[in-house]
Amino acid sequence: MIRTGLFSTIPEDHRDRLMALGREVSFPVGARIFEEGSKADRFWVIHTGGVALDLHVPGRRPAVVETIGSGDLLGWSWVCPPRQWHLGAEAVSPVRAWEFDAQEVLELCNRDPALDHALLTYVIGTIGNRLRSARTRLLDLYGPYGSGGPR
Repeated sequence: MIRTGLFSTIPEDHRDRLMALGREVSFPVGARIFEEGSKADRFWVIHTGGVALDLHVPGRRPAVVETIGSGDLLGWSWVCPPRQWHLGAEAVSPVRAWEFDAQEVLELCNRDPALDHALLTYVIGTIGNRLRSARTRLLDLYGPYGSGGPR
């Protein structure tokens, strides 16, 4: 099992309870894992491979805002109503991942406050990182020259 990312932040006994809800899945290169705006009812932790996160841009191809890989959390929109994906996701290499049903995890979190705290703390950090990446990438693509760099 991966001991990085999400799995490194959750204490072992809580991690074991979470992993009991997971199942291994795989996606071939080019598979659309989810579409922006569709129902967010699950999430994944990537074991191997890479996934491009993209944003719909009217009149253009989707803009890839970040590529994630081993140990990374794929999907956070299941946490926040209305539980619709904020981005799209496509496998850029063969992907193996652990898939979790969001409702089952939310029910477990209701019974296990320590897991709830650890998981939501990690998800909030992921949301912040993805927001920064999306902002920077979109400024690089569509903003005035030099607007996407660090301040």
